[in-house]
Amino acid sequence: MSHLPHKISVVIVDDHPIVLQGFRSLLEHDPLYAIAGCFTTGSALLDFLQTQPVDIVLLDITLPDGSGVHFCKQITTQWPATMVVALSNLSERSIISQMLQNGARGYLLKNVSAQELLEALNSVLDGKTVMSQEVKEIMAQPDLNTQQPVPELTKREKQILQLLAAGRQSVAIAEELYISPLTVKTHRATLLHKFQVNNIVTLINRAKETGLI
Repeated sequence: MSHLPHKISVVIVDDHPIVLQGFRSLLEHDPLYAIAGCFTTGSALLDFLQTQPVDIVLLDITLPDGSGVHFCKQITTQWPATMVVALSNLSERSIISQMLQNGARGYLLKNVSAQELLEALNSVLDGKTVMSQEVKEIMAQPDLNTQQPVPELTKREKQILQLLAAGRQSVAIAEELYISPLTVKTHRATLLHKFQVNNIVTLINRAKETGLI
Protein backbone atom coordinates (compact mmCIF):
# COMPACT_ATOMS: atom_id res chain seq x y z
CA MET A 1 0.00 0.00 0.00
CA SER A 2 3.03 2.27 -0.32
CA HIS A 3 1.44 4.16 -3.22
CA LEU A 4 -0.93 5.91 -0.81
CA PRO A 5 0.24 9.51 -0.22
CA HIS A 6 -0.80 9.81 3.41
CA LYS A 7 -1.76 7.81 6.44
CA ILE A 8 -5.24 6.32 6.27
CA SER A 9 -7.47 8.03 8.81
CA VAL A 10 -9.64 5.68 10.83
CA VAL A 11 -12.48 6.35 13.25
CA ILE A 12 -13.70 3.64 15.63
CA VAL A 13 -17.28 3.68 16.97
CA ASP A 14 -18.19 1.30 19.79
CA ASP A 15 -19.98 1.80 23.09
CA HIS A 16 -17.49 -0.36 25.02
CA PRO A 17 -14.35 1.59 26.02
CA ILE A 18 -12.25 -1.58 26.29
CA VAL A 19 -13.11 -2.47 22.69
CA LEU A 20 -12.23 1.03 21.53
CA GLN A 21 -8.91 0.88 23.34
CA GLY A 22 -8.08 -2.56 21.99
CA PHE A 23 -8.61 -1.71 18.33
CA ARG A 24 -7.05 1.72 18.76
CA SER A 25 -3.87 0.18 20.20
CA LEU A 26 -3.76 -2.31 17.36
CA LEU A 27 -4.06 0.27 14.58
CA GLU A 28 -1.77 2.81 16.26
CA HIS A 29 1.10 0.36 15.88
CA ASP A 30 0.60 0.08 12.12
CA PRO A 31 2.42 2.80 10.14
CA LEU A 32 -0.30 2.90 7.47
CA TYR A 33 -3.15 4.00 9.74
CA ALA A 34 -3.84 7.03 11.93
CA ILE A 35 -6.66 7.10 14.48
CA ALA A 36 -8.71 10.23 13.80
CA GLY A 37 -11.12 9.62 16.65
CA CYS A 38 -12.97 7.13 18.87
CA PHE A 39 -16.66 7.55 19.71
CA THR A 40 -19.27 5.69 21.75
CA THR A 41 -22.34 6.98 19.86
CA GLY A 42 -23.38 7.32 16.24
CA SER A 43 -24.43 10.94 16.66
CA ALA A 44 -20.96 11.91 17.94
CA LEU A 45 -19.50 10.28 14.84
CA LEU A 46 -21.83 12.20 12.51
CA ASP A 47 -20.94 15.47 14.25
CA PHE A 48 -17.25 14.69 13.77
CA LEU A 49 -17.67 13.85 10.07
CA GLN A 50 -19.29 17.24 9.52
CA THR A 51 -15.94 18.86 10.29
CA GLN A 52 -13.30 16.34 9.28
CA PRO A 53 -13.15 13.84 6.39
CA VAL A 54 -12.26 10.26 7.31
CA ASP A 55 -11.08 7.38 5.13
CA ILE A 56 -12.47 4.43 7.13
CA VAL A 57 -15.10 4.10 9.86
CA LEU A 58 -15.10 0.92 11.95
CA LEU A 59 -18.73 0.87 13.06
CA ASP A 60 -20.44 -1.24 15.71
CA ILE A 61 -24.10 -2.17 15.12
CA THR A 62 -25.52 -1.89 18.64
CA LEU A 63 -25.07 1.69 19.83
CA PRO A 64 -26.82 3.58 22.65
CA ASP A 65 -28.44 6.10 20.30
CA GLY A 66 -29.45 3.87 17.41
CA SER A 67 -28.49 1.09 15.05
CA GLY A 68 -25.24 1.09 13.13
CA VAL A 69 -27.29 -0.08 10.15
CA HIS A 70 -28.97 3.35 9.94
CA PHE A 71 -25.79 5.29 10.73
CA CYS A 72 -24.07 3.40 7.91
CA LYS A 73 -26.71 4.60 5.45
CA GLN A 74 -26.27 8.21 6.61
CA ILE A 75 -22.50 8.03 6.29
CA THR A 76 -22.40 6.44 2.84
CA THR A 77 -25.04 8.88 1.58
CA GLN A 78 -23.52 12.09 2.96
CA TRP A 79 -19.84 11.11 2.72
CA PRO A 80 -19.54 8.60 -0.14
CA ALA A 81 -15.72 8.72 -0.01
CA THR A 82 -15.76 7.35 3.54
CA MET A 83 -15.58 3.56 3.71
CA VAL A 84 -17.67 1.92 6.44
CA VAL A 85 -16.67 -1.46 7.83
CA ALA A 86 -18.99 -3.09 10.36
CA LEU A 87 -17.24 -4.46 13.45
CA SER A 88 -19.82 -6.29 15.53
CA ASN A 89 -20.70 -9.30 17.66
CA LEU A 90 -23.97 -9.69 15.76
CA SER A 91 -23.90 -12.41 13.11
CA GLU A 92 -27.52 -12.46 11.94
CA ARG A 93 -27.84 -12.70 8.17
CA SER A 94 -30.47 -9.96 7.96
CA ILE A 95 -28.22 -7.41 9.70
CA ILE A 96 -25.20 -8.33 7.57
CA SER A 97 -27.31 -7.97 4.42
CA GLN A 98 -28.71 -4.60 5.46
CA MET A 99 -25.27 -3.23 6.28
CA LEU A 100 -23.97 -4.25 2.87
CA GLN A 101 -27.09 -2.88 1.16
CA ASN A 102 -26.54 0.41 3.00
CA GLY A 103 -23.08 0.73 1.53
CA ALA A 104 -20.79 -0.97 4.05
CA ARG A 105 -17.54 -2.17 2.48
CA GLY A 106 -17.16 -5.01 4.92
CA TYR A 107 -18.55 -6.90 7.90
CA LEU A 108 -16.17 -8.24 10.52
CA LEU A 109 -16.90 -9.98 13.79
CA LYS A 110 -15.09 -8.70 16.86
CA ASN A 111 -13.28 -12.01 17.30
CA VAL A 112 -11.07 -11.25 14.27
CA SER A 113 -7.35 -11.48 14.88
CA ALA A 114 -5.08 -8.48 14.53
CA GLN A 115 -3.75 -9.86 11.25
CA GLU A 116 -7.25 -10.47 9.87
CA LEU A 117 -8.32 -6.92 10.70
CA LEU A 118 -5.31 -5.34 9.01
CA GLU A 119 -5.64 -7.59 5.96
CA ALA A 120 -9.33 -6.71 5.74
CA LEU A 121 -8.65 -2.97 5.89
CA ASN A 122 -5.97 -3.30 3.22
CA SER A 123 -8.45 -5.17 1.02
CA VAL A 124 -11.05 -2.45 1.52
CA LEU A 125 -8.51 0.13 0.40
CA ASP A 126 -7.98 -1.98 -2.72
CA GLY A 127 -11.69 -1.69 -3.51
CA LYS A 128 -12.80 -5.09 -2.23
CA THR A 129 -15.70 -5.99 0.04
CA VAL A 130 -14.48 -7.93 3.07
CA MET A 131 -16.14 -10.36 5.46
CA SER A 132 -14.94 -12.47 8.37
CA GLN A 133 -14.76 -16.18 7.59
CA GLU A 134 -17.79 -16.85 9.81
CA VAL A 135 -19.73 -14.08 8.07
CA LYS A 136 -18.88 -15.57 4.66
CA GLU A 137 -20.24 -18.92 5.81
CA ILE A 138 -23.46 -17.32 7.07
CA MET A 139 -24.01 -15.47 3.80
CA ALA A 140 -23.31 -18.64 1.79
CA GLN A 141 -26.15 -20.51 3.49
CA PRO A 142 -29.66 -20.50 1.98
CA ASP A 143 -31.76 -17.60 3.19
CA LEU A 144 -34.49 -19.23 5.25
CA ASN A 145 -35.99 -15.98 6.50
CA THR A 146 -38.15 -15.53 3.43
CA GLN A 147 -39.80 -18.88 4.19
CA GLN A 148 -40.74 -17.97 7.74
CA PRO A 149 -44.37 -17.03 8.32
CA VAL A 150 -45.16 -13.55 9.61
CA PRO A 151 -45.80 -13.82 13.37
CA GLU A 152 -49.26 -12.95 14.64
CA LEU A 153 -49.03 -10.15 17.20
CA THR A 154 -51.50 -8.82 19.72
CA LYS A 155 -52.40 -5.12 19.68
CA ARG A 156 -50.19 -4.54 22.73
CA GLU A 157 -47.25 -6.39 21.17
CA LYS A 158 -47.56 -4.22 18.06
CA GLN A 159 -47.54 -1.09 20.23
CA ILE A 160 -44.41 -2.20 22.06
CA LEU A 161 -42.73 -3.23 18.81
CA GLN A 162 -43.36 0.23 17.35
CA LEU A 163 -41.93 1.92 20.44
CA LEU A 164 -38.87 -0.33 20.45
CA ALA A 165 -38.31 0.55 16.81
CA ALA A 166 -38.51 4.22 17.78
CA GLY A 167 -35.64 3.66 20.23
CA ARG A 168 -37.64 3.72 23.47
CA GLN A 169 -36.30 1.89 26.50
CA SER A 170 -38.47 -0.42 28.63
CA VAL A 171 -39.06 2.12 31.42
CA ALA A 172 -40.19 4.78 28.94
CA ILE A 173 -42.48 2.30 27.19
CA ALA A 174 -44.00 1.31 30.53
CA GLU A 175 -44.72 4.95 31.39
CA GLU A 176 -46.18 5.70 27.96
CA LEU A 177 -48.50 2.67 27.97
CA TYR A 178 -49.32 2.84 31.70
CA ILE A 179 -48.05 -0.67 32.36
CA SER A 180 -45.26 -2.02 34.55
CA PRO A 181 -41.66 -2.41 33.32
CA LEU A 182 -41.98 -6.12 34.12
CA THR A 183 -44.93 -6.36 31.72
CA VAL A 184 -42.87 -4.66 29.02
CA LYS A 185 -40.03 -7.09 29.68
CA THR A 186 -42.44 -10.01 29.29
CA HIS A 187 -43.76 -8.64 25.99
CA ARG A 188 -40.20 -8.11 24.74
CA ALA A 189 -39.37 -11.74 25.51
CA THR A 190 -42.53 -12.88 23.73
CA LEU A 191 -41.65 -10.79 20.66
CA LEU A 192 -38.14 -12.24 20.54
CA HIS A 193 -39.62 -15.73 20.74
CA LYS A 194 -42.26 -15.11 18.06
CA PHE A 195 -39.68 -13.74 15.63
CA GLN A 196 -37.15 -16.43 16.60
CA VAL A 197 -34.38 -13.90 17.27
CA ASN A 198 -32.20 -13.19 20.30
CA ASN A 199 -31.77 -9.41 20.38
CA ILE A 200 -33.79 -6.25 19.82
CA VAL A 201 -31.78 -5.01 16.82
CA THR A 202 -32.51 -8.20 14.89
CA LEU A 203 -36.13 -8.14 16.06
CA ILE A 204 -36.66 -4.68 14.60
CA ASN A 205 -34.92 -5.58 11.35
CA ARG A 206 -37.00 -8.75 11.01
CA ALA A 207 -40.20 -6.82 11.74
CA LYS A 208 -39.32 -4.34 9.00
CA GLU A 209 -38.62 -7.18 6.58
CA THR A 210 -42.07 -8.65 7.26
CA GLY A 211 -43.79 -5.26 6.96
CA LEU A 212 -44.99 -5.12 10.56
CA ILE A 213 -43.27 -1.76 11.10
